[in-house]
Amino acid sequence: MAPLTHLGARCLLGIATIALLLGQPAPLRAQTVSTDTSRSIVIGAFIDAAYAFDANRPATRDRAFTTQPARHNEFNVNLAFVEATVARRRVRGRLAVQAGTSVQANYAAEPRQGAVSGDALSRMLQEAYAGYQLTPTLWIDAGVFYSHLGMETWVSRDNPTYTRSFVADFSPYYSTGVRATWQVSSAVTARVDVVNGWQNISENNEDKSLGLRVDVAANSTTTVSWYAYAGNEPGNQLRLFNGAGVLSRLSDRAEVLAQVDVGRQQDHDSLTAARQSSGWYGATLIGRYWMRPSLAVVARAERFADGDQIVVRTGGPLPFRANSASIGIDVRPEARVLWRTEARGFAADASVFPKGGRTPSQSRRSGVVVTSFALSF
Repeated sequence: MAPLTHLGARCLLGIATIALLLGQPAPLRAQTVSTDTSRSIVIGAFIDAAYAFDANRPATRDRAFTTQPARHNEFNVNLAFVEATVARRRVRGRLAVQAGTSVQANYAAEPRQGAVSGDALSRMLQEAYAGYQLTPTLWIDAGVFYSHLGMETWVSRDNPTYTRSFVADFSPYYSTGVRATWQVSSAVTARVDVVNGWQNISENNEDKSLGLRVDVAANSTTTVSWYAYAGNEPGNQLRLFNGAGVLSRLSDRAEVLAQVDVGRQQDHDSLTAARQSSGWYGATLIGRYWMRPSLAVVARAERFADGDQIVVRTGGPLPFRANSASIGIDVRPEARVLWRTEARGFAADASVFPKGGRTPSQSRRSGVVVTSFALSF
């Protein structure tokens, strides 16, 4: 497959064609420059302070294979951000700057090429995009924005579980580039992204990547989603990714989320130059039940397998194949306050979880208990 170097130009041309087809432009003599100067700016902030205890007691206190909670036996700020969101008749945008241990963990792999790239600035930008409405059903946004992949979210208050599933932590949370969002109908939303790559703000090669997503509201309580990604990783390795998910409100009290992801990466054999293909997959099932409006219980079961260490690096020859289960309790004493406590266990096919002690080692099993107090304002 040819590199995706010119993919951005082709996609932008396609987006412009869609805009012409969907829009209803007025005659040339009637065209005027918009003078709408009204502004609707919302300022907000969020603080998530947490404490976690890892059963394996990692020697460095850094917990492996996760973004949050990222530290063992330490009170710290998991995530804090300040945001400004603007919404006008034809213009929208969001600027959110952030800090926290989850930010340091999630942005650690940001590439650094040259003196003005890398995670020093990138990790501060949760989102920084500007958007314009081309037609009543078509928006174009450019900048840094949340990834189109997956069913879980970056901000803990908006996620069904406090810790993230493997399928969330090992796929992009953010992207950088241009996206087009088309409201096909009242029930269908489609999105096309042209981005730098697989969760990177700083570019790491000459190619751009393509992302697709379709969300279908099957009824008033259930949404079905499909999403995909195609792009060249450094070394001309083609990465292809597909996933599907369902979010359903079963009743006034019960909610379920299900997700399945499959990825593949093609590479050239160093000796024969023949194409080789490796893959990974993951699945998660989450249920949440509100016992009363201020109290909910959350449970999860999942499986993730990356036998070739494509997206999960274990630091050794053993691959990452693991199961996980968790149980959590959410308490919301007031609308802007959320106290979450979760216990989660892990069981891997091989000894990949770091274990501290007098003689650091690896273990097949691990577990964590975390409690978090979050405030939105």
